[in-house]
Amino acid sequence: MSADCPSCGRPLDAHKRHVRFTLPDPVLGTAQQERTPGTWMSHASARASVMMQIPAVGAFVRALLPVRLTDGYTVTFGVWLAIDPAQLQEAFSIWWEPEYQNLRMAGWLANAVQPWGLLATPVQTVVRDPDETPYCDSSSNPQLNRVLHEEWPHDLVLAAVDRSD
Repeated sequence: MSADCPSCGRPLDAHKRHVRFTLPDPVLGTAQQERTPGTWMSHASARASVMMQIPAVGAFVRALLPVRLTDGYTVTFGVWLAIDPAQLQEAFSIWWEPEYQNLRMAGWLANAVQPWGLLATPVQTVVRDPDETPYCDSSSNPQLNRVLHEEWPHDLVLAAVDRSD
């Protein structure tokens, strides 16, 4: 049995969370979603894919958006970024190669991340670990930059995650 957090009362094992969005929000709004004719995905399913392109919707790549909580905990969101289709071709060509570690991408969040929202907010990514998807690193948007670089209260973030589960 897990101990409870003195800050928010939730079990401590609920603090180190990973929330993975299955689809980009713009794709969720289409009739056939990832089954749209002409869709390309890097893997057999949207859940497993790290890249996808949906006709008339756009090109997307996965990224990790870590949110630091007070007391050393982190909630990591597996988000989709909307990127230029030419960038998708470049990313695909090196994703499983040694050059991947130098990949930098600029895009826009393609998922609303609660409690902030942030859909379509610009973001830059870097590869921190060649065995993981790129990390959201910085943004010209002050709110997203705060999300990326400040610590947040447990209750604010975990309550939003609990509502989205």
